[in-house]
Amino acid sequence: MEVNALERLLRLEEREKTERGLVHTPNEIAQQPETWIRTFQFFQQRRGEIRDFLGAAGIGTSQEHKPTVFLIGAGTSDYVGRCLEQLLRRRWKTEVVAVPSTHLVTHAEEQLVPGQRYLWISFSRSGDSPEGVAVLERALKRHPNIHHLVVSCNKDGQMVQLSAGLKQALPICLHDEVNDRGLAMTSSFSNMVVFGQCLAHIFQPDEYSQIIERMGFAAETFLPTAADCAAQLAGKGYQKVFFVGSGPLAAVARECALKLMELTAGATQTMWESSLGLRHGPMAALKPEDLLVCLVSADERVRRYDLDLLSEIGRKQLVNARVVVGGSPRAAVNGLAEHYLAPEVSSPLADDYRPPVDVIFGQLLGLFSSLRWNLKPDTPSPTGAISRVVGGVKIY
Repeated sequence: MEVNALERLLRLEEREKTERGLVHTPNEIAQQPETWIRTFQFFQQRRGEIRDFLGAAGIGTSQEHKPTVFLIGAGTSDYVGRCLEQLLRRRWKTEVVAVPSTHLVTHAEEQLVPGQRYLWISFSRSGDSPEGVAVLERALKRHPNIHHLVVSCNKDGQMVQLSAGLKQALPICLHDEVNDRGLAMTSSFSNMVVFGQCLAHIFQPDEYSQIIERMGFAAETFLPTAADCAAQLAGKGYQKVFFVGSGPLAAVARECALKLMELTAGATQTMWESSLGLRHGPMAALKPEDLLVCLVSADERVRRYDLDLLSEIGRKQLVNARVVVGGSPRAAVNGLAEHYLAPEVSSPLADDYRPPVDVIFGQLLGLFSSLRWNLKPDTPSPTGAISRVVGGVKIY
């Protein structure tokens, strides 16, 4: 049986993994499909408590008493919220807005409407982000009527500790296995997205149990081909890669761009945009030596915009190669891309549920590009410009 590029890294001897900085990151990418099932099971165990808390915050009540929901995080944790914004708004039938904690540190009061009811859902791998901690501390002191749901991967994090035992707050800590030890957030990202999807289905969990099974199967079939394609493309040494997508897939494009830049310490420059937004200026940055990755929508109407963009870029010969990440192997792109990747599923996942699956390609491209630039994926920042947990931020 042929071994894919990711599996070859996983099979390296421990000494070589340590020397090359491959102890954590490859496994944290590979483990994702099975960890999603455990995250759903964990949610099921806590569902009654979470449902009661959300009810007290106004979710599931009459329309006039529903809160505005802020999805809060920094960097990748912010993109978790952006992946969930559309799904939660539709299913909870209330206003849901992704607001970075980095913005709330400086402009929290400007974001709040007097008299409005709020539920803040904070996402944080470590629970120790200076901005996340500061935002939570200030809100608890200045706005005690705001309800807080804190989702983290670190039981010892400050945000979990701050929210423990409070009537208006509920801390949720996912399994330690998804508290990524590598610098780049991979399984922590996708599992917090999965937990957010669980929240969207808080009142109809049986619906989501079928969806999460399909997501796990899709990811298992996607990983091998995505790994081989990512390894091949990384070998070409692209110095600039563009990621585009629409709706929740725009948030995935943003996370993929960040993963690739982080894991290559900036040796590969990245940009992201929505499929329609790329034409409004950013397309000028496309060059014949660049790579474009398009997350093509499963929605027929939205997909037409993605395909039109791919057609235009090909007609104008703006990039070296185009990669399509699609929801299903049956979604024809009619020669509009040099590489087509999709899970082996009979019917495509809706875009709202694709972020945990689709992001895997960006993670893998980051992993193999990190090796291409002779970096250590677990600790890819040789100058210390970035670290696993952001530090040195003064809060004023």
